Amino acid sequence: MTSYLFSCEHATCAVPEAFRELFKGSEDIVQSTEGWEPGVLNLSQGFAMKFRTPLVHGDVTRLLIDLEQDGDERWSRFSLQAPETTRAKIADRHEKPFRTALMQRIREDLRRHDTVLHVFLHTDSRTHGNVVISTAKGAAKPDEIASAWRDGLRMRGVDVVHHKVDDLPPIYGFLRSEFEGEAYHQLRIAVSQTFFLEGKPIRWDTIKKQLLETFATAAAA
Repeated sequence: MTSYLFSCEHATCAVPEAFRELFKGSEDIVQSTEGWEPGVLNLSQGFAMKFRTPLVHGDVTRLLIDLEQDGDERWSRFSLQAPETTRAKIADRHEKPFRTALMQRIREDLRRHDTVLHVFLHTDSRTHGNVVISTAKGAAKPDEIASAWRDGLRMRGVDVVHHKVDDLPPIYGFLRSEFEGEAYHQLRIAVSQTFFLEGKPIRWDTIKKQLLETFATAAAA
């Protein structure tokens, strides 16, 4: 039996009080799509509710720390202005709890289930009206589900592609290394923000429902 874990790194544009000085005068940038992924928390909550499982999500703007990245790539032009000791505090308060929560969930699910499929959810400001599903090359089980999910969405008229890639963000490699040899699998989906922000080419509530229903069908198969 497979357990499903849903997470989103860029759920919010929140800036804790202690770090607001870093963004003084640039609040509009933080609230823009540079600072977060509009719609992703709503979408992720929908998946977590449908599968009756807790959601793991980021709690600060990615301009403070990008939870998908490692090393210096985590820091934006704003957070790089902070002293190294401050950046260490940011990582300790936000990155560490996020990764710990993911690892705890994976360990617990692996104890109770044969396999775990981790779905990383995103919305994308760079695309218009489409959905991109990504899996690592050679990942047979995620590929099978991703292909079935793609086909189900296409049958409903959604513009969707499935990419098999070599270069998923560092958080994927970190978690794979932590659970090497375990029945832990990963899949990434990025949904165009035009659905959420403009209702184009499909209303948000409609595409959200289609994503949930077709994933459930693909997973069951």
